[in-house]
Amino acid sequence: MAKLVVGKPVPAFSVPSTGGEEVALEKLKGKAVVLYFYPKDDTPGCTTEGCGFRDHHAAFRKAGAVVLGVSRDSMASHEKFRAKYEFPFDLLSDGDEGLCRLFDVIREKNMYGNKVMGVERSTFLIDGSGVLRREWRKVKVDGHVEEVLDAVRAL
Repeated sequence: MAKLVVGKPVPAFSVPSTGGEEVALEKLKGKAVVLYFYPKDDTPGCTTEGCGFRDHHAAFRKAGAVVLGVSRDSMASHEKFRAKYEFPFDLLSDGDEGLCRLFDVIREKNMYGNKVMGVERSTFLIDGSGVLRREWRKVKVDGHVEEVLDAVRAL
């Protein structure tokens, strides 16, 4: 699989979403796409990050961007998580890790002394032409959403 490079087109993808239909990159042409990967539904850091995107959602829309959250959790888990925190954007279920692998966010992590493979909190900004414009890896939640919003506005 080709490595994604900032400034180059992102390969087409299609993933199930809480919106009831598959989200396909080609259907989002003309809009900036903020794709944020997070480890697990309804955990403290992931909830804080999701609520940050929720709280700034109107500003992202005004700037012409679609926000999408991605994890390996099931659609049922996503539906509960989304409803509980009233996220106005879709969550994508990447159970087969295809999208996670495309964006190279699966990393070895240390969980309670055990090595496990998990999603590294990361965000990607794709422009309206499908070109990867920015990437944030090893994201720290504080201030991140605002930084991404600034990057969207700068497109």
